[in-house]
Amino acid sequence: MSARAGPAEGLPEQLPERLPGRLPEWMEPLARAAAGVRPEQLSRFLPPPPEESTRQSAVLMLFGEGPDGPDVLFIERAHDMRSHPGQPAFPGGAVDPGDAGPVAAALREAVEETGLEPSGVEVVATLPALYLPPSGFVVVPVVAWWRKPSTVRAVDAAEVAGVVRVPLAELIDPDNRLSVRHPSGYVGPAFRVRGLLVWGFTAGLVSRLLAFAGLERPWDAGRVEELPTPALAPVRADGSDVRP
Repeated sequence: MSARAGPAEGLPEQLPERLPGRLPEWMEPLARAAAGVRPEQLSRFLPPPPEESTRQSAVLMLFGEGPDGPDVLFIERAHDMRSHPGQPAFPGGAVDPGDAGPVAAALREAVEETGLEPSGVEVVATLPALYLPPSGFVVVPVVAWWRKPSTVRAVDAAEVAGVVRVPLAELIDPDNRLSVRHPSGYVGPAFRVRGLLVWGFTAGLVSRLLAFAGLERPWDAGRVEELPTPALAPVRADGSDVRP
């Protein structure tokens, strides 16, 4: 990915000063997008008032340079889980009382799920908190640069079936993009990569971030497939997942 794409309209031209260290050139558009995107550009569901009961959670969007070029880390949830069995997702989960905040929670969960070494991870930005009704989850996506990649694996087979680094080139390839229709009627973006069908909350985040970073290539949004039965997970008719 040697070509640089310009930032999406309305996003800052300059990298934010708080970025730690020097990022590789290919990641600068992603950093700009992450720093400037607004909540309404990511989801129609804005977080509820503070007094309303919610469950705080976080996911880690970890970008690195792998054997096949720039990539992002996914987990595949265990296939016998009650919720979202076998579904690709970002590492993450609920913010525990002992966590300092969503960044700490995202890193802790990533360590627990994939065994990565957190000292090699540089946090670039946190995206706006996103509300997932009706579960009550408020999810903060944490965007990070894998400055010093470490070995990753499925640490707990009861929760994680596999860990995979998916090249950005494959996510951007129009041949790997489609839309899926859930039995509820919801139609949303999806990706077929590395033998996985990425859809739902995770695919929506990837799709929007690529678009706002100016990296998205034209693809056939009219290519709609029914969501395979094994991939089915609780979802509302409006497309909001029950869990992050």
